[in-house]
Amino acid sequence: MMTLYKGKIFCLIAFFSLLPIRAEAQTPPAPVTAMQFYRRGRDFEAMNRISEANSNYNEAIRVCLDEVSRNVATRDTYTAMTMTLQRQRRYADVISWGERGLRSFPDEYRIMEMMGEAFFYLDDYERSLSFMQRYANAMPEGERVSVAYFFIGEIFRITERFLHADIAYTTAVRMDPTLSLWWYRLGSVREAAGDRRPAIEAYQQALRLNPNYREARSGLNRLQ
Repeated sequence: MMTLYKGKIFCLIAFFSLLPIRAEAQTPPAPVTAMQFYRRGRDFEAMNRISEANSNYNEAIRVCLDEVSRNVATRDTYTAMTMTLQRQRRYADVISWGERGLRSFPDEYRIMEMMGEAFFYLDDYERSLSFMQRYANAMPEGERVSVAYFFIGEIFRITERFLHADIAYTTAVRMDPTLSLWWYRLGSVREAAGDRRPAIEAYQQALRLNPNYREARSGLNRLQ
């Protein structure tokens, strides 16, 4: 009896071992989002791989347009669109899409910062300043708040409000002290305002970061 039982067990094991193994269902990979395409493009651009950057930027725009056409656009849709158009220097389009995005998501401050940059490059400094200040005030820990303060400094420098520019540039370099251009700009407005010693210090810092910065060297030579 035991021998017969063992034989049945063996047969069952042999039978099941011959059955095809069912492959586990594979979950399809999530589609690449517009924001991911944008970031890929930005990374390629940083490596000076412009063709690959533009390919990813175009894909980001395609995804955004598809989401808008299907009425499934989110705040990231409009943010990715404005960021991508900004990288492509399509400033009027940044403003047009930014306005659409803010109608749906009035608290999307990333779009505000993009519009501030776009208005700056279109030489509309007052509207640029308005958007940059709104972003900086609302997002004091925002990813691009140091950039916003730099643009605020640029606007005050161009419009010759040098003391205001000093404050904005100083805030920018406090948040990100690694950019020689920002230190040079700070030195230039301090020099224009007649603040010799602080201007020298800013020019010196620009040269520490970039010893070949000719404009900073010239500014330092003028003051020394």
